[in-house]
Amino acid sequence: MSTYKSYILPKSFFKSMLFLVFTILFQNFGTASTNLILNDSIGFNEYKGKVIDSKTKKPLVFASLTIDDTNISTISNTQGEFLLKVPKVYAYKDVTISFLGYTSKVLNLSNFSSKTVIKLETYIEELSEVNIAVKDAKSLILEVLKRKGDNYDTELTNMTAFYRETIKKRRTYVSLSEAVVKIDKQSYTNSRKDMIQLLKSRRNTDYSKLDTVAFKLKGGPFNTLYIDIMKYPEFFFAPDMVEIYDFTFDRSTKIDNRLIYVVDFKQKKYVTNPSFYGKLYIDAQTFALTNAKFSLNLENKEKASKVFIVKKPKGAKVLPVQAEYQVDYREKDGKWYYGYSRIELGFKIDWDKKWFNTIYYTTIEMAITNWERNLASKLIRSKDRMRSSVIMSDRSTGFSDPNFWGEYNVIEPEKPIESAIKKIQRQLKRLKND
Repeated sequence: MSTYKSYILPKSFFKSMLFLVFTILFQNFGTASTNLILNDSIGFNEYKGKVIDSKTKKPLVFASLTIDDTNISTISNTQGEFLLKVPKVYAYKDVTISFLGYTSKVLNLSNFSSKTVIKLETYIEELSEVNIAVKDAKSLILEVLKRKGDNYDTELTNMTAFYRETIKKRRTYVSLSEAVVKIDKQSYTNSRKDMIQLLKSRRNTDYSKLDTVAFKLKGGPFNTLYIDIMKYPEFFFAPDMVEIYDFTFDRSTKIDNRLIYVVDFKQKKYVTNPSFYGKLYIDAQTFALTNAKFSLNLENKEKASKVFIVKKPKGAKVLPVQAEYQVDYREKDGKWYYGYSRIELGFKIDWDKKWFNTIYYTTIEMAITNWERNLASKLIRSKDRMRSSVIMSDRSTGFSDPNFWGEYNVIEPEKPIESAIKKIQRQLKRLKND
């Protein structure tokens, strides 16, 4: 037992898990309807809508929507709303809407109207007494890792993804970054890192509301990519790291009519350094990890802060107050693919000789919106590759253009983000008129 009492996450964790590296620099400074938008002048149709629970009417957050027989997809936002752009040649395709614990629904795009709301039904089947093939939860996790080559894609793929990064000072948005990126997604059976190319981006930061502190997040889209647990298990559940956790079975559930085992995990009591805790969702038939929701243990905030903070202002004490993560996979033709990930971090800053503290929150998320096989094995050119240490540069370009993203699928912004964008647009308009 003493072997793991002083367990410390490996150096590769701190070097590569850039989503845990946060730089603080001292500076001065009701139910929505579905809208169908058809436009003959462009090559695609837009479908805006909302996914809700059929009984409670509550929004279903991060529900998956996929155009059947294609790799085009999107997710709903934290208000259950979505935006789906579909090439006109697919105007009569079916859309599969799925959400963990609910019965999937298939709708034809021709049935979308200005009054449509997508309602999903919860499963009523009793699943608590389901016979689990593997009795020991830890053994199940080891089996998941063992079957990685069978369950996950072993081919090089080109993925298109939408990335969003926000920073709030308490409840007010002070920075907003958005980007469409291309990803050279490597095989899940090799150790090569995924590559990213920036295709289109926009960013705006209101430094006047950041007081004397400006947050800069290293890694950009790499942050979300590196919580692909099955591609990068060495950061989470490498064989030696499995030993620091207790694994227990929770109540089973379903997704896409497939039985899903739920495994809870948390660090052992004698492990003193911050580790993760949360839930792992595992397909009962194939033992593939389908979803994961977890957090970093922040009980010892002093130790946890050393994971995040690279640099901080003199006279400031910075402590994490939130560190939550999520990754979702999608299945096609018997293989699972990285589909979506989200990170939510919060930090409290206490200043010497000041009565009040400041709390900042950052949310970063990325959704795969399309992908295809890279049959030619042609990789992103070296000069076009983003560095894993990237800090998204300040840019306002694009916020004044309502059609900035064109045919690219994006995550529909929540109402507060919409308000922030509108505010940026007004500021840009004033600057243009001055």
